[in-house]
Amino acid sequence: MKAIQVKQPGGPEAMELVELPVPEPKAGEAVVKLAASGVNFIDVYNREGRYKVALPFVLGQEGAGTVTAVGADVKSVKKGDRVAWASVLGSYAEYAAVPAERLVPVPAGVTDQQAAAAMLQGMTAHYLSHDTFQLKRGQTALVHAAAGGVGLLLTQMAHNIGARVIATVSTEEKARLAREAGADEIILYTQQDFEAETKRLTGGKGVDVVYDSVGKTTFEKGLNVLRPRGMMVLYGGSSGAVPPFDLIALSQKGSLFVTRPTLGHYTLTREELVARSGAVFGMMAAGKLKLRIEHTYPLAEAQRAHRELEGRKTTGKLLLIP
Repeated sequence: MKAIQVKQPGGPEAMELVELPVPEPKAGEAVVKLAASGVNFIDVYNREGRYKVALPFVLGQEGAGTVTAVGADVKSVKKGDRVAWASVLGSYAEYAAVPAERLVPVPAGVTDQQAAAAMLQGMTAHYLSHDTFQLKRGQTALVHAAAGGVGLLLTQMAHNIGARVIATVSTEEKARLAREAGADEIILYTQQDFEAETKRLTGGKGVDVVYDSVGKTTFEKGLNVLRPRGMMVLYGGSSGAVPPFDLIALSQKGSLFVTRPTLGHYTLTREELVARSGAVFGMMAAGKLKLRIEHTYPLAEAQRAHRELEGRKTTGKLLLIP
């Protein structure tokens, strides 16, 4: 089978298209023939070595397809089932062996491409808005990169809850997408200082929560726009890692909370995984959550997909098609 392998950390050129044996399922595993693989920033972090992974490895943490074989003791899925997963390495390939307990059923009303596009980013938007900071009607959220993959889904979920969404984007086209997703206010951070504009939009009171996937260039100013006892939810770092800072600043800025969540800790049990993915698929089936699959690439063009993702040239979701 063809797969994208990383032998040494590095830039997009570190990804190699290689030929590997089709995996055999071990006990507790199922082999899935992939129909689509999601491209995410965590793949960039793995490729760069920012998140340590034993070398060499097949990149990708999100996929959807059909079960072709199951190992011993597998009861949750069977051959022929349509399934999807996230947070398990190995999806940039034609086949992947996945722990069966991490596979979730894909309902009839959801395509393989939609399932691959919704798993990581959809469940991330869900835990951010429903658990990390449980948004309520009437609260105000600042969503950075609101036209990105998670950003568009998070904006829709926050809007559906009844929260006020202040969205930061870089272009007029991205502003249009954020508005369509339900953003109440748009800040073009390329033309406006988002700190000053957020304070103006909130009458100096600040927002209840900042959802920040940008990191280095936005984090400190983000702390400045939170209300007392507000929460900074740092769930990514597309501009680079946040430098160390003195925790005393949190008390000086209003007894603030800071968290750095990951999806894995919000899908720790199979029950939670199935419930969260089911909630996302349910929103999609009900027409309350619209996916934007911006571009699909052949598996061989994984390098191009990463360059366009890192260059912030994309909105919505990118998929690799094996």
